[in-house]
Amino acid sequence: MNMLTTSDGTRLFYKDWGEKDAQPIVFHHGWPLSADDWDNQLMFFLGEGYRVIAHDRRGHGRSTQTDAGNDMDTYAADVIELARALDLRGAIHVGHSTGGGEVTRYVARAEPGRVAKAVLISAIPPVMVRKASNPGGLPMDVFDGYRQAVASNRAQTYLEIASGPFFGFNRPGTSPIEGLIRNWWRQGMMGGIKAHYDCIKVFSETDLTDDLKANEVPVLVMHSDDDQIVPYANSAPLAVKLLRNGTLKTYNGLPHGMPTTHADLINQDILAFIREDLEPSGIIQMPLTQTAANPLS
Repeated sequence: MNMLTTSDGTRLFYKDWGEKDAQPIVFHHGWPLSADDWDNQLMFFLGEGYRVIAHDRRGHGRSTQTDAGNDMDTYAADVIELARALDLRGAIHVGHSTGGGEVTRYVARAEPGRVAKAVLISAIPPVMVRKASNPGGLPMDVFDGYRQAVASNRAQTYLEIASGPFFGFNRPGTSPIEGLIRNWWRQGMMGGIKAHYDCIKVFSETDLTDDLKANEVPVLVMHSDDDQIVPYANSAPLAVKLLRNGTLKTYNGLPHGMPTTHADLINQDILAFIREDLEPSGIIQMPLTQTAANPLS
């Protein structure tokens, strides 16, 4: 397995496929998953001629089950070390959910020439928790509930998340896809409970406002108006307003896990953004009846 040992001794697992002189696309997974969550995207963009990279965040997947360093600054520092070790230049960084926060902070701190563009999918920026400066956020009780559930029985918690709101399988008329649920659960249980517990604070309380303002590269923000994990109104529209060069793509009726359930659509929009022929900003209408009938349609 490919492993990078960081400056603090943490071993990070990563995948690095394709021609090494091709433009790199780096994928950053969400909580509590691993690089495996990007299987579809890795194969698609590899087939389009790109070099594709995805790592297991510290404490997740096959990386070291750390009891420290589970914070956004360290996550970004790990990516800085990975980009340096692999000599990634002019890369596109794609992040989903918590991974979108990781991309946001990394891009704001990346070494010159390392990043060309970024994509944030169902991502946590600017900040999720409700506070005086963010009155539209989710109450702390929501995240305390996550912490309690993970600490008491994360195996059951992960099963319930994957079977319900993550992929939208709790919506009327949907048909749960067992393989997606089991794969989500498998990835979650590979990681360490301490890192996953700590990461709840990371994805809920990390304020990425200044990082968004500092980003200078083109950024595509992709989000569904029916996201049950990261509510749309307090995330994507606010994030894109803070970016210097942001484009918003709003999807109707898709779940938080839309890179998996609607991979064909998401992949094509990312590809169009990379190749600079993305349609103007606007709402992408996906009929709810179609989505409900087959989440993979």
